[in-house]
Amino acid sequence: QVQLVESGGGLVQAGGSLRLSCAASGRTFSSYTMGWFRQAPGKEREFVAAISWTGGTTNYVDSVKGRFTISRDNTKNTVYLQMNSLKPEDTAVYYCNAGFSIVVVTERGGDYWGQGTQVTVSS
Repeated sequence: QVQLVESGGGLVQAGGSLRLSCAASGRTFSSYTMGWFRQAPGKEREFVAAISWTGGTTNYVDSVKGRFTISRDNTKNTVYLQMNSLKPEDTAVYYCNAGFSIVVVTERGGDYWGQGTQVTVSS
């Protein structure tokens, strides 16, 4: 199993940047595909980005392509989401996710979820 703890959320003005971090426990972090999801008020949770265990493959939802970058450091058991050019519609609770397949993580999320971190973008 793996436990996930997100950090780095906050309040930022439109056009600004934030970097989210997700620290994972467990010795097998490097074998997991990692992902980020978000849920805005009144909306369903949606996929944002995923990265394979090697870091060699990444997926993004169209709305964040060119603005967000997912990365990982397997030596630190941490995955990151660099968010640039933030928009008010990016406001949501962001969740870290872990699974065994980038297809599964992208389509519905893996088995393990963090508690979430709030990102609020003001206009």
